[in-house]
Amino acid sequence: MPLHKLEHFDPNYRETFGGDDVKALDVYTHGGERIGSVADVLVDQDGRFRYLVLDTSLDFVSKKILLPIGLSRINYPERRVSVNGLSKQQIENLPEYREDVIVDEEYEEKVRSIFRSSTSNVIYDRETYNYQQEPALYDWNEQYNQTFRLYEERLIANKHRVKTGEVAVSKHIETETARVAVPVQKERVLIERVLPTPGGTVVDPSELKFQEGEVARIEVYEEMPSIHKEAFVREEIRVKKVVERDTVEAQDTIRREELDVNTAGELRGNENAGTTHQAM
Repeated sequence: MPLHKLEHFDPNYRETFGGDDVKALDVYTHGGERIGSVADVLVDQDGRFRYLVLDTSLDFVSKKILLPIGLSRINYPERRVSVNGLSKQQIENLPEYREDVIVDEEYEEKVRSIFRSSTSNVIYDRETYNYQQEPALYDWNEQYNQTFRLYEERLIANKHRVKTGEVAVSKHIETETARVAVPVQKERVLIERVLPTPGGTVVDPSELKFQEGEVARIEVYEEMPSIHKEAFVREEIRVKKVVERDTVEAQDTIRREELDVNTAGELRGNENAGTTHQAM
């Protein structure tokens, strides 16, 4: 049965798996020792995972190998893959995987022979062999790694600005008649004729002087008001806006999915399962 790289079989596999990507996940033994990472995945013609391509690094030895999918437990939330029973000796005995290697039936059998239990009663026959004969190596989807996504709706609050009005401030000119009082002075000449005192006094001929054309000049002045206009700052108007804060509450009905687990028979729970991301 031909095998394909995951990306060649399904170029949009990340969308198929809801954004999860098995590539580059770290690989650990059940004892917690990191032994490498996932470099690729090989799938069959139906798209079922058959092998993880592991880029191993153990005791300064780097090597790419194929791991039957049934020996792994993928935990996407924790971004890790746990491997059941992969030893240093097995890594050394496994054929090295390279890009130019053709993974045919004989190559797969070399890989299976390393992981096959000594108590297995499987007798390999190239003509009749199928993956269902060894569920311990290939039954990945049925045994482990089933992922249920529980969804919930949330109210998301956003804000946007809405124009609710406009204030226009301008000025115009008003006219009025103003009056101002200015005191002014005017000069005028008074001419009075009076009788000499004492009356009828005889003038000494030696003091008598008759002159023709004698003129007395008196300048007469008058104050005239001088009015002009000047501009003064009467008042200042300052225009600004302030931001008032308020809280607006909104409500709606939201939904949330909860997990229902139905069991049959006697099952022993995992005492170490402490978080909702724990692999089942």
